[in-house]
Amino acid sequence: MRKVAAVTGGAQGIGRAISLAFAQAGYDVAAADIDKEAGLELIRDIRKLGRQGMFLCVDVSAEEEVQRWFRVIAEEFGRVDALINNAGISRGGSMLELPVSDFDRVLAVNLRGPFLCSRQAAALMKRQGGGSIVHIASTRALMSEADTEAYSASKGGLLALTHAMAVSLGPYGIRVNAISPGWIETRDWQKASRRTVPVHSERDRLQHPVGRVGRPEDIAAACLYLCGNNTGFMTGQNLVIDGGMTVKMIYEE
Repeated sequence: MRKVAAVTGGAQGIGRAISLAFAQAGYDVAAADIDKEAGLELIRDIRKLGRQGMFLCVDVSAEEEVQRWFRVIAEEFGRVDALINNAGISRGGSMLELPVSDFDRVLAVNLRGPFLCSRQAAALMKRQGGGSIVHIASTRALMSEADTEAYSASKGGLLALTHAMAVSLGPYGIRVNAISPGWIETRDWQKASRRTVPVHSERDRLQHPVGRVGRPEDIAAACLYLCGNNTGFMTGQNLVIDGGMTVKMIYEE
């Protein structure tokens, strides 16, 4: 029986890398995104790998759209083995001036969205006897720059949602974990019309103990690991994947 992965924000950036990595690993892939052009490109690439792909334009904060997406997944594939909650947005600006509507929108997509998608996926996983859910959080859940309140709050909430869901869904054979990426370069993982070649300075590289900026493939590999058979004893955890950036003390000269 073929396994099925569902990926939100799955058509560009980290999400695109995740979608293609699961296809390469033998999964059929159901991707949700708000960019139709990018989604259609992704499906073509998945099919070139010999796997089945399905794409829907979905606002993950809208319950009706999420329900529709999972109805189609159930009709097309009959199951879902892995859900990767990757979709996310940010709204910057001073917290003294940030419109409350912007704050609410970030939480709606970044936190409400994963809850809605997880609830639908968990219903399918419960019937089939188990599955794996991975939330893509951020190192911003653990540390901050100025003017990132909305984004940081949403990602911090996502880590709390991770351990809460792990406890609630464990009895059904569903594992729930999170990944907190650091600086991940995504310019070369956009749709063709927006794709550019990234350039990084020596200082950019040296901020990371591993000597380079992160790549979407780094996060995709971790998703496969968390959803694999070798991590059956792992749930409620948060993997920080940042090249060591958050453990390195940096002093400005």
